[in-house]
Amino acid sequence: MFEPICRVLMDKLRLATVGCGYFSQFHHQAWQRLDVDIVGICDLDMTKARSFADEYGGDRAYDDFTAMLSECQPDLVDIILQPTQHLDHIKIACEHSVAVICQKPFTENLAQAKQAVGIAADTGNILAIHENFRFQPWYRRIKELIDQNRLGQIYQIRFDLRPGDGQGADAYLDRQPYFQQMKQFLIRETGVHFIDVFRYLCGEPNAVWADLRQLNPAIIGEDAGLFILEFEHQQRAVFDGNRLSDHVADNHRLTMGEMQIEGELATLELNGRGQIIIRNKGSNVAKAIDLDWDDTGFGGDCVYLMQRHVLEHMQCGAPLENSGDEYLKNLTIQELVYRSNQEGRRLIV
Repeated sequence: MFEPICRVLMDKLRLATVGCGYFSQFHHQAWQRLDVDIVGICDLDMTKARSFADEYGGDRAYDDFTAMLSECQPDLVDIILQPTQHLDHIKIACEHSVAVICQKPFTENLAQAKQAVGIAADTGNILAIHENFRFQPWYRRIKELIDQNRLGQIYQIRFDLRPGDGQGADAYLDRQPYFQQMKQFLIRETGVHFIDVFRYLCGEPNAVWADLRQLNPAIIGEDAGLFILEFEHQQRAVFDGNRLSDHVADNHRLTMGEMQIEGELATLELNGRGQIIIRNKGSNVAKAIDLDWDDTGFGGDCVYLMQRHVLEHMQCGAPLENSGDEYLKNLTIQELVYRSNQEGRRLIV
């Protein structure tokens, strides 16, 4: 299912990365398996940069981003930093005519995101966002089933986010401690993935309603809540998130929860083990759908699959699903989710 859509003989793409925090390990592990030359790895902490260069095969370690781009002359840079640093690094990369993959949350707000997209457009640079959930193998398979009309008309999609990592004063401190200080947390950090997944499966929504809560007093942002996206033909997508509760799973960060899709012809369920089950209307028997995927890295190897998607765009012109311009649609909806919660009303997209 994930064979490259075309192959082009060319020199290996030259890659540089910036940021050696917790999640960057998944980026670097995936890049090692892709057909690129890692020509530079950068972090403000030179010890981290050298450690990553030693582990992942980077030619050189840097603590100066501009110097790395000037000396290494990469074709692509992977920005794996916190949102406060995104815009400046995108500007510098575009000044050096380097294509960009930028982690999410993308920049600090929608206005900055629009500015970053504008800079890339004005300089003719590729800007892709590291939105990896839509590349998880179960969502690619579910999209195929929907397109094949296996479910018929879709009535409702629901995802219950239950990673179970948000209880107590030490919540998130062992992995991503800055989570505790995010003023907008559940939706901006995690729920935006499902805004994107819902758009991938259903198309563009036309209305939003939300109700968000803070359950753990150790953090400053919301960590539970609901939002509903409305689509044409009366379809609805419901996100029900609670980071304090868990679900049945061997690895609670694999799917991070469970999905149900109710359709005219059948009901589909995605469980916490990445298994898809379909029950046809009128039947009491549910059947598993064949799905092959690698339990490697994060979330069904979605980091690798997303990064490979960008390479296919750069090397052979394949359509780019996660461009910066396309990602602005997710951020617009995200902003409306927060507004709906504040104003206590349904909003039109």
